[in-house]
Amino acid sequence: MKPLITIEYCPKCGWLLRAAYMAQEFLTTFAEELSGVTLKPSETGGHYSIKVDNEIIFDRKDHGGFPEIKELKQFVRDKVSPEKSLGHSDKK
Repeated sequence: MKPLITIEYCPKCGWLLRAAYMAQEFLTTFAEELSGVTLKPSETGGHYSIKVDNEIIFDRKDHGGFPEIKELKQFVRDKVSPEKSLGHSDKK
């Protein structure tokens, strides 16, 4: 079964658009590897995390902020399709 990404975001912080953008990027980059992306409003203020099948791969507070989308794609790739090349945005 293909993995599901869940992006949990703080609606009070105005992070819905950020979450939607990231969902679009994940669905475009990993169209064949994912079953989908779910956006989930958090009940905790300031919360923003990304899970692959309920395993946290990114937490804003633990990371100290938001990385660029290319780094988040690398986190997802490493979990769902380690052999996949991300082209020019791949880590060196």
